[in-house]
Amino acid sequence: MGKYVPNTEAEQKAMLSEIGFSSFDELFAHVPEEVKLKKELDIPSGLSELEVRRDMTKLAEKNKIFPLIFRGAGAYRHFIPSIVKSVISKENFLTSYTPYQAETSQGVLQSIFEYQTMICDLTGMDVSNASVYDGATAAAEAVAMCRERKRKKALVSSLMQPDTLETVKTYCHGNGMELEFIPEKDGLTDIDYLKAHLDPSIACVLIQHPNFYGNLEPARQIADLSHEAGAKYIMSVNPISLGILKSPKEYGADVAVGDGQPLGLSLAFGGPYLGFMACLDKIKRNLPGRIVGQTNDKEGRIGYVLTLQAREQHIRREKASSNICSNQALCALAVAVYLSAVGKQGLRQAAELSTAKAHYMAKELEKIGFRPAYKADFFHEFVTVSETPSEKALAALEKQGILGGYPLDEKRILWCCTEVNDKRGIDEAVQILKEVK
Repeated sequence: MGKYVPNTEAEQKAMLSEIGFSSFDELFAHVPEEVKLKKELDIPSGLSELEVRRDMTKLAEKNKIFPLIFRGAGAYRHFIPSIVKSVISKENFLTSYTPYQAETSQGVLQSIFEYQTMICDLTGMDVSNASVYDGATAAAEAVAMCRERKRKKALVSSLMQPDTLETVKTYCHGNGMELEFIPEKDGLTDIDYLKAHLDPSIACVLIQHPNFYGNLEPARQIADLSHEAGAKYIMSVNPISLGILKSPKEYGADVAVGDGQPLGLSLAFGGPYLGFMACLDKIKRNLPGRIVGQTNDKEGRIGYVLTLQAREQHIRREKASSNICSNQALCALAVAVYLSAVGKQGLRQAAELSTAKAHYMAKELEKIGFRPAYKADFFHEFVTVSETPSEKALAALEKQGILGGYPLDEKRILWCCTEVNDKRGIDEAVQILKEVK
């Protein structure tokens, strides 16, 4: 990226002359003297570029970067092709602003349109928006968009990511929707509870697949139960898993959401990420945020515009389905570049490798006393239970430069493997844990 260069003294004088002033004092002569600053600001003096680099390097050295990571819980370390950062670092993308003026924003609008197309291909859905802030926001917005005049209650699986549950809870508190959590049973959403609580007041059912424990839910069965009760069905999915699992549409979902972080976005201390949202054609007018559409101008040339605006900046506030007023355009571009670079086969390979390595690690851990907590099938995350205290086990790994799984409690740990974890690293972690007494 190019560097920022301030105005030279000569350029400042030229600009002042253009507007009829000879100095800055003359420009601000109308400002009362008693409010003018008569001394230097009480801030440290400026530093040279070399000094700034040295100080920033010292600060960065305080960060601990683990070469081996076996933790997911919502944010995942995947391989990112170098072309992703190369493209999104280009100034015309990195510095572009919100695309209100379509005729001067065709490049940005097209990049968003391509992203939307890929999300539809990935989820099997008919329409995608231009993304929202993160996966938790996407889930909460999906619940809100399913509300109807006589259906104002949501049933949400308690096996969603905790941050997502809190965000949904906040949204429902604000918009007046009633919220009820479906308890877990043996590491899965309790189907019997769902059956007993589906009634004409239920607007939607929301589950995560794979769920927070990494287990694969009976997604099709939940879809059928939801639709029989007249409720809409929302699935929050890991996009990498769609390389080998059925799409949300194939499972019967009306709305598909999730966090796009695994698709080319680094962990980056928690963000920025993006939330993807896609739905069936019949409810597209409830889809919040921006949507880019393709059209033709009067000469027949392809053009891109914002369309189907259902948010408060474009329609009467009381008619708006959402107050989401932005999108994660640069992150969406990264996702589009990633998916273009790896392609269908590459995404499938990443999913297959992640699954195979997670299952290998689960078997190796079981040999040393870290038993599977659940019998359900899983994608690339799994929970173990052990007599070894979680804190002690994870501390032993950290001492050797390995970030272990996410501690659920004193005995249970949520582990994760992706394609970047190799057999040698897994074996090393298992050997360390084997020696923990």
